[in-house]
Amino acid sequence: MDLRIAVLQTDPEWAQPARNLARAGDLVASSGADVALLPEMFATGFCTDPAAVAEPAEGGAILGAMRRWAARCGCAVAGSVAVAAPEGFRNRMYFVEPSGRTTHYDKRHLFSPGGEARGYLPGERRVVVRYRGVRFLLLVCYDLRFPVWSRCRGDYDAILCCASWPASRRDAWRTLLRARAIENQCFVAAANRVGCDPAAHYAGDSALVDFRGRTLAEAGAETCTLTGAFDPAAAGEFREAFPAGRDADEFVLG
Repeated sequence: MDLRIAVLQTDPEWAQPARNLARAGDLVASSGADVALLPEMFATGFCTDPAAVAEPAEGGAILGAMRRWAARCGCAVAGSVAVAAPEGFRNRMYFVEPSGRTTHYDKRHLFSPGGEARGYLPGERRVVVRYRGVRFLLLVCYDLRFPVWSRCRGDYDAILCCASWPASRRDAWRTLLRARAIENQCFVAAANRVGCDPAAHYAGDSALVDFRGRTLAEAGAETCTLTGAFDPAAAGEFREAFPAGRDADEFVLG
C-alpha cells in the first residue's frame, strides 16, 4: 500500500521557536499525509551555538509540539532539534508517531566547515524506523555526503533527510539526493529550508525521489508543501528485477 509523504519546506525565523512552531503546526495539519517531514532545526534555524537554542532531550517545547501534531493529525512527524542530552549537545532528528512513540537519531556527520562539530557531539548509530509498512533510514543534512553510512544493506526502503543546505552548494544537494536513491534503490524524501540566517542563504530544492532516481516532486525557493506517495512493493520488485545490491562491495562500519 502506498504511503503518503509531505515534505514541508519552511523559512524559519532565527531563534524564534514559538513563531516557527505555530507556522509548522499549521503546515502539518494541512498536509493530509502519513508522514510529514520538516527541515533541520526547523524551529530555531541551524545554530552552531547550541547553548542559545537547545532544549532538554525530554520535556522540551519543540518535541512536545511534534507529539501534539502527530496525535492530532494522525501522522508521523519528523525533523531535527538541538537538544541538551546528559552527555552533551546533539543535533537530534525525531520521528514521532501518532501513538506518541518517538524514535530519535543523532546526526552522525557534523558540519565541521561551519563550526557544528565544536558545539555538538556526533551520533554513534544508524537508525531505521518502521512505520506503516515502510522502513525509513533517518539522515540529517551533511550525512548525505557519506555513502557508506547510508548504504542500504537490505534494512530500509526509504531515506528521510532533513536539512539546512545552503544555496551555494545546491548542485551538490540535488545530485546527492538522486545518487543516494540510485545506489540504494530506495525512495528519498528530503526537506530543506529557504530564506536566510546569519550565516547563509537557502534555496530550498526539497524533493521526493523514487528508487530509480526519478524526481517525483521538487520545490523551488519558496515555502511550500511537496506531496507524493512511496510504494515499497514497487521498490522491492525493482530490486528483485535489477539486484545491483548483490554485487556491492563488503564493508564494516567502525
